Amino acid sequence: MMHNGQHAQRVVLVTGASTGIGLALTRLLVAVDFRVIATARPESLPRFADSGLVESERLLFRQLELGDFESHKAVVAEAFSRWGRIDVLVNNAGIAYRSVVEDMSANDELQQLTPNYLGPMNLIRLVLPFMRRQRAGHIINVSSVSGMMAMPTMASYSASKWALEGASEALWYEMRPWGVRVCLIEPGFIHSTAFQQVRYPQGLDPTRPEAPYAPYYRHMSRLVQRLMDYTLATPESIAAQILRVIHQADPPLRVLATFDAQLFLLLRRLMPRALYHRLLYLCLPGVREWGKEPADDTPTH
Repeated sequence: MMHNGQHAQRVVLVTGASTGIGLALTRLLVAVDFRVIATARPESLPRFADSGLVESERLLFRQLELGDFESHKAVVAEAFSRWGRIDVLVNNAGIAYRSVVEDMSANDELQQLTPNYLGPMNLIRLVLPFMRRQRAGHIINVSSVSGMMAMPTMASYSASKWALEGASEALWYEMRPWGVRVCLIEPGFIHSTAFQQVRYPQGLDPTRPEAPYAPYYRHMSRLVQRLMDYTLATPESIAAQILRVIHQADPPLRVLATFDAQLFLLLRRLMPRALYHRLLYLCLPGVREWGKEPADDTPTH
């Protein structure tokens, strides 16, 4: 483990740092003397002031929109101009759409995929040349239990995380000879208001009782809220695990960051595939109400 003086020489870029895991991680990194570039969307930048964090020689707040690749270049360029390096990239920012497949438009799909996969991959491409040259570095991608199991009304979110998981696994092999370490942090449900902010497709009213998928939205929303309310995992506990990964010279590819993530993976490995899916389906809340003809089934797209 490094001493604080050595930490001060390392630079960490964190996306989605104004709330949740990103904010908790930024606090930890600053406390142990890392140099940190904490990024957030333009409208989220004021949250840094609200959090009590203050810019300093070791902490910068910068605007970064995951869909704006030019802003990626600007942030990375400033890091190299100011400190000459980026040693750790933590791709933490992301969004979640709650929608069945039929209700998502092509534009909605792109809006989901950009911050969760396309944006992180672009940032990775920008920092890899330096990490390869110094033959050291950490790429840490915050994924989700949804990256290993898909649930109804979360298809596009799961798809974005599965994409991130697949690319990260390939990158693990590609970067190992160069000494660059790749790690996926896979949390399940987290007790945090930041994780309650889901999006719906444009024009969709999930509460409309006559909609064909109304029971899906109603019951799945309640289930997710219940699981978030009762979990012991917090942004701080996940951030602490990320910090441990940063300290490790050779971290594992995947870190199951919560108990439920460990449980889901265990069930998936132990149960026969056909039985697993059928049993999970029967355990879904209100599933007997699903698939009934609504009074009004007008296509939304």
